[in-house]
Amino acid sequence: MKILLVEDDDLVADSLARVLRGSGYVVDCVNDGQYAETAVKTEPYDAVILDLGLPNMDGLEFLKRIRSKKIGVPVLILTARDSYEERIAGLDCGANDYVTKPFHLGELEARVRALLRLGCSNAPNVEIGELTFDTVRRVLKKGNEIIELSPREYAVMEILIHNVGSLVTKQKIAGALSDWEDSVSFNAIDIIVHRLRKKLEPFGLKLQTIRGLGFLVEP
Repeated sequence: MKILLVEDDDLVADSLARVLRGSGYVVDCVNDGQYAETAVKTEPYDAVILDLGLPNMDGLEFLKRIRSKKIGVPVLILTARDSYEERIAGLDCGANDYVTKPFHLGELEARVRALLRLGCSNAPNVEIGELTFDTVRRVLKKGNEIIELSPREYAVMEILIHNVGSLVTKQKIAGALSDWEDSVSFNAIDIIVHRLRKKLEPFGLKLQTIRGLGFLVEP
């Protein structure tokens, strides 16, 4: 899953990006409302974490603009503005959640997980064949047994699990796994999928390669 972090406090941005990347998310960071607007127009983000006090364009103005353009990416406001009126304004402008600083990292990660489910089935568990994809703990399991996946194998599985029966292109996977500092090649994707296929086949899950197009997962 790919997150855009819009935060002009470098210390907060660096710390939060490190925590989210450690949890397996791909994170791009911007510190300006205008840059953020350009980013969501050009990149397929699964969620935005948004500060309100930004240079060049306030966070609320950013929200108004992207919602007026029918950009429906889920948005979590993360701000020091904690008045009742400002919470209402943020939600009325199109935010899906509102968290005030200082915040507890565990709660913020839980809210991010809930936000990301908005773009999927919003269910805590997704059943596929013999396996269960736990969107809360972010694990793949058979009964109570966890299927061990590397972070990138998990990231690819997360994309495929929400597109069961539909073709997923290499371009889509590369876009979801790459950030502005680290791009993922098609060759690397082929290797990840090969390793993932070997782990899924014992559980009756078929991961097909559609030559020249992408991948298809079917129970």
